Amino acid sequence: MPRVCGAVEPNRVSHAWHACVEIAGWFAAAAILGAYFLLSLGKIDARSASYQWLNILGAIGFIINSGWHGAVPSVALNVVWLAIAAFALKRNRALRH
Repeated sequence: MPRVCGAVEPNRVSHAWHACVEIAGWFAAAAILGAYFLLSLGKIDARSASYQWLNILGAIGFIINSGWHGAVPSVALNVVWLAIAAFALKRNRALRH
């Protein structure tokens, strides 16, 4: 599967993109694990906006990273993860009002 941004020969721009993609992946891992850790410690609630936003941001980072590396199953999983978190955020906001 061809990469959208990877078609360029290695140079400073492609190295910068690669670094950004890797940072997005590590940020995503930290966001998802952080959300789970805080939830497990009882510091945040599963219905809280902060928990859902951590999941949304994590999913976006994993979509970027997985897409760059051609990991289609991971992209699909994280698109669904993103949709669930966005739905929960919207639903929980509506329940509060």
